[in-house]
Amino acid sequence: MIAPLEQLLEPLATVIPAALTGTVVRMEGLMVAVADFPAPIGAQVTIERAGAPELAGEVIAFRDHHTLVFPSGPTSGVRFGNRVRLARTTSTVRVGPSLLGRVLDAFGKPLDGQAPPFVTHRVPVHRSPPKATSRPRIDQPLSTGIRAIDGLLTCGRGQRIGIFSGAGVGKSVTLGMMARYTSADVNVIALIGERGREVNDFLERDLGAAGRARSVVVVATSDQPAIVRVRASFVATSIAEYFRDRGSNVLLMMDSVTRFAMAQREIGLAAGEPPTTKGYPPSMYSLLPRLVERSGRTPTGSITGFYTVLVEGDDTNEPVSDTMRGLLDGHLILSRKLASKAHYPAIDILESISRVMPDITSKEHRQAIQTIRELMGAYRDHEDLISIGAYRAGANPMVDTAIGMLPDLQRFLKQEVEQVSSVEVARGELLQLAQRAANLRAAPATANTASKNIR
Repeated sequence: MIAPLEQLLEPLATVIPAALTGTVVRMEGLMVAVADFPAPIGAQVTIERAGAPELAGEVIAFRDHHTLVFPSGPTSGVRFGNRVRLARTTSTVRVGPSLLGRVLDAFGKPLDGQAPPFVTHRVPVHRSPPKATSRPRIDQPLSTGIRAIDGLLTCGRGQRIGIFSGAGVGKSVTLGMMARYTSADVNVIALIGERGREVNDFLERDLGAAGRARSVVVVATSDQPAIVRVRASFVATSIAEYFRDRGSNVLLMMDSVTRFAMAQREIGLAAGEPPTTKGYPPSMYSLLPRLVERSGRTPTGSITGFYTVLVEGDDTNEPVSDTMRGLLDGHLILSRKLASKAHYPAIDILESISRVMPDITSKEHRQAIQTIRELMGAYRDHEDLISIGAYRAGANPMVDTAIGMLPDLQRFLKQEVEQVSSVEVARGELLQLAQRAANLRAAPATANTASKNIR
């Protein structure tokens, strides 16, 4: 009985009386400075306002013997001397199976106009990732429902993938297709920093009724304070962890990590952190791995994470993109050039990679992938010559085969929103393409042999 009792008493060491109060002494930019308020970093507080409801906030820093609170709403009505009260020492969110099909804000409150969901559990918003040695290897594929990904960039349960693209290249449509057609048990979708108009567009057009029924959507629009946008990202991850710990295979999709990083930049600079590359503070570089490392596979379930990265100016080497590539298990590059040709999903196969693909595919499948990538690479290297008619047939057998296979390859890589696919279907079609390519390469050799015999 001693050990369980010690485990129950251990949290009491960190408890701070809820009656802790302080007073507003000044505004520092976006933050409220509070005197006589020794609340810890991350504590949730409420600020009294004149003629308005109390304002929620979070403790983010200390300066000049004052506690700095970042409010989660407009500060109109806050004045010198207002009382600030401690609400919670840690951030939590209520979770339960009834969250499926619901749209929530960063605090777990419904945004879909329905009654609050009946939830029975409370989990921390900020939680340590699973230990590295406790993570099983990724050895099973996860179907995304997108043929190009399942066939050529096969993803595994518990993998973390980045979707890199500029604005307007088809990220939302790609995520919507995944949510509808994936083989995952549960979808958790975080819309971070989105325009308000796009939220309903995504829910009704891209996600649809079928995808929404098995999804939990967490929304923090671009007009909301930075602290809310950051919290929404961690709340979505906590909800995904809840379903994973119940044995589900979860697909976590976050759009976008770039806006999460921008929100943290706003918070860090307001707290007095020094700016580094493109103004991002050091806390952004430490917060990104804390976010993405929480997804992955555990002995009970898995979280497969797809994180969109909004590439500024189509520069894939800007700070957020460069950092995310080093943290993730692969990346999908969406090409503006392909999108301009009505090639959807606009995935640049040659620039994309899945690092766990060799562990979850058969030898035959990998050989087919290598064949198709070689053909696509050969065509791209000679595309300019082909387009102006300067390429001479027979100069390069690989290019000849690529030209002959081009219509079939494009049919495989393009996919209508209404089309459903799976890993098994994509693998079968890919093997057929590889066999067709082998037949085309063998045909000229057979013709040359026949001509020599005639001579």
